[in-house]
Amino acid sequence: MERASHALSTDEGVWLVDPLCAPGVADLLGDLGEVAGVILLSNYHLRDADVFAERYDVPVTLPASMTGLEDRLDASVSRLEVGTAVGGYELFTVARSSWWQEYGLADGETLVVGESVGTAEYLRAGEEALGVMLLRRLTPPRAALAGRDPDRVLTGHGPGLHENAGEALEDTLSSARRRLPRALLENGTRQLRTVIAAVRT
Repeated sequence: MERASHALSTDEGVWLVDPLCAPGVADLLGDLGEVAGVILLSNYHLRDADVFAERYDVPVTLPASMTGLEDRLDASVSRLEVGTAVGGYELFTVARSSWWQEYGLADGETLVVGESVGTAEYLRAGEEALGVMLLRRLTPPRAALAGRDPDRVLTGHGPGLHENAGEALEDTLSSARRRLPRALLENGTRQLRTVIAAVRT
């Protein structure tokens, strides 16, 4: 699934976004400073939030309107309203329905999005630097993301995009529907497997 998580170094400390436990992560975080908190941006990204919350004695922060995760967490939970900031990053809604709850963080330079867009190979069609998840190509998150011009985009799937990020975001949002047939042809089977895997977890 080419999963990715991020550590945002802020004036409040380091915020861990949709964190994954992997070899070397503790050493990496030790170099960044004190961990201020853990925040989840997707109802499908429970991942290793409990592990990090316990390790650093911080709560897991959930968007105030996110449902379905609190009962699955052993760690203490705090809630954050949309429009409120953590470490200078404002929380906003990317998409919300009974089955898909996704949020993002932005500070003007960095855009963090959990699911809808990503750099993972199976999300991109053709030469796209940033792709839209197959399930979202007919209804890409234009309302939430259009007009943003970040220097970098960090996503829950694939490495961060640090060059021409604003241009890549505009391109993928404007052409998501048009490129749907190519995305289906190139990545349809793999994306179906990732969706099944996500639902099972």
